[in-house]
Amino acid sequence: MLSIPDLIKKKRDGGQLSDEEIKVFINAVTNKTMQESQIGAMLMAIWQKGMKPTEVQTLTREMMSSGEVMSWPDEWKTLMVDKHSTGGVGDKVSLVLAPALAACGCKVPMISGRGLAHTGGTLDKLESVPGFNVYQSADQIRDILASVGCCIVGQTERLVPADRVLYALRDITSTVDSLPLIAGSIISKKGAESLSALVLDVKFGRAALYKDLQSAEELAKLLVSAGNGVGIRTAAVLTRMDCTIGRYVGNSLEVIESLEALKGRGPDNLMELVTTLGGVLLMQTGLASDLPDGRKQISDAVTGGAALSKFQVMMEAQGVDKGTARSLCSTNTDYYSVLRKADHQLELKAPTDGVVVDINGMDLAQVLHHLGAGRSKAGEDVNHSVGAELLVALGQRVAKGTPWLRLHFDDPAPTQEQITWLENSLTVDPKAKPQLGHSLVEKLLLPE
Repeated sequence: MLSIPDLIKKKRDGGQLSDEEIKVFINAVTNKTMQESQIGAMLMAIWQKGMKPTEVQTLTREMMSSGEVMSWPDEWKTLMVDKHSTGGVGDKVSLVLAPALAACGCKVPMISGRGLAHTGGTLDKLESVPGFNVYQSADQIRDILASVGCCIVGQTERLVPADRVLYALRDITSTVDSLPLIAGSIISKKGAESLSALVLDVKFGRAALYKDLQSAEELAKLLVSAGNGVGIRTAAVLTRMDCTIGRYVGNSLEVIESLEALKGRGPDNLMELVTTLGGVLLMQTGLASDLPDGRKQISDAVTGGAALSKFQVMMEAQGVDKGTARSLCSTNTDYYSVLRKADHQLELKAPTDGVVVDINGMDLAQVLHHLGAGRSKAGEDVNHSVGAELLVALGQRVAKGTPWLRLHFDDPAPTQEQITWLENSLTVDPKAKPQLGHSLVEKLLLPE
């Protein structure tokens, strides 16, 4: 058996690691018998030389097996589903999708993450609701699934411990964008959930990790291959990420927009993603005959109120006071009677007459990040009330002086440079024609 330095050298020189060698590497990571400098060296070797699909599948399988693998009652096994997004601006899809899937008969053990850099984290959004507890044990997750059908929780201590180590070191070794390491991290956690079906929302564009469709599709194909390799029926949806998803960005504001969506008042591009991703999962589990049927079932669950009811009981099951949950889910609630509102609001106005042809979601997210809505490193606090409301939509005609953005902030206040940055993120074309209804879904990668 090769030593750890020999394994690093083999990969550094472009060699293909055997199943046993990858197992040795992951065991050493998990058992802490490998120095951090050695792990960093292996990560960089993988980043530089890549991995064959067979190596990626073995890496994923060994990471998945490094800790607890969840088990479910036999009658649930064909109904266990989840989704994963590669991260976006205003991406609150999970908050609407999980309860909608539960309302359609699925079991959804949605293990989510926190925001880092410009992308918001699902757990951060939910923690803006007083009392919402994202930390649940495996037994508690089973109980919530039995009574509600869905939960949205953080990764447990015993689930994929190898990923905890590798994920932290990838950030500080500049290997975050390695395709094999991304695939191993994402799919190992989903595999440990013992899913029957998984859909991946792989984003491309200005505000995504991958800027063009071709590189995003390469990642999507690798993720689908790795998912199917560990026994999960896996599909991917390639979606655009240039502007924002919905009109609200920021933790508590995105909870508000999610609740509005669950009350049948959601923005079109958010609902397009929810119904497409949900429709794919219903099709994969056999609960829908095809994608249009699946999309309709998800849409009906939302517009008919069943998904909202699931969200309410999910909040209660995860620690939210019943009165608070009921208030948030009532038809005409004052959200700020429950959720904290930022101390200050500032409206920016359109500089000229014309049609909104672009809103730079990346610039918007980065300003909000600097104002406290995001974090630069794991463990930092976020300000849940910082955020922004888009008051206009792409393709909409606006008049000069019309408010187009409402900024919510506390301390620090935005600098003049940041305000200018926001102002420059809006592009209005006096000659363009109004055209609403821009689709975000570009391509589906469905299992054969």
